[in-house]
Amino acid sequence: MITVRKLVKRFGLKTVLRGLDFDVIGGEFVALLGPNGAGKTTLLRILASLSRPTIGEIRIAGYKLPDQAAGLRRRMGFVSHLPLLYGDLSAEENLLFYGRMYDIQNLTSRCQEVLQLVGLSARRKELVRTFSRGMQQRLAIGRAVIHDPEVILFDEPYTGLDQEACAMLDEVLREVAARGRTVVMTSHDLARAAYLASRFDIISNGEIVASVQRDQIDPNHLLAFYRQAVVSGNSTRQFQEHI
Repeated sequence: MITVRKLVKRFGLKTVLRGLDFDVIGGEFVALLGPNGAGKTTLLRILASLSRPTIGEIRIAGYKLPDQAAGLRRRMGFVSHLPLLYGDLSAEENLLFYGRMYDIQNLTSRCQEVLQLVGLSARRKELVRTFSRGMQQRLAIGRAVIHDPEVILFDEPYTGLDQEACAMLDEVLREVAARGRTVVMTSHDLARAAYLASRFDIISNGEIVASVQRDQIDPNHLLAFYRQAVVSGNSTRQFQEHI
């Protein structure tokens, strides 16, 4: 579903992604874990066709990026730090607006289905600017899945949420994954990622330095695995930069 080869991204003299390779098969839920500045958000923005790679080959669902980005957007959803919602529209009106952009058939019933999925049916007529951060994030997920995309990207979806909102978001993400969608999520919350994802990839210094399937690791050992991968990745990079 997702194939990335030798991906490089530079911002001026700063190299953020360093020849990164990344593969995701259809139906996987991949948690992309790494320290601040490792390149997680940059990678997701490139996959979402919001940023262009400096060098590298990217194919998602058969589309080559960035050349075929327009076709891919109808088959992808993206949830970022910003909810990308209209505050002076209701929850329902926001979904209707985005649904029309995708020419969704039976849009009214689809909106009701999505509002039920994200737990906002009872608040569907209320203006989004009155919503809490957690409610806006749930609606942002609804916006991202309204067109039933094959691939969904989540960039730190738990940022700024309280524990109750996090628990509700857990349920939404489980439901999305249960529908067989391909999911890539960046997160600093290893405990939650451990029970949501089917695979864990560790990114450090702009490279994937380790990967493990959920059934190959005890969730309680994920933090130790993460720390060892980051330390090993940093050591390798420092060695390479001094030879």
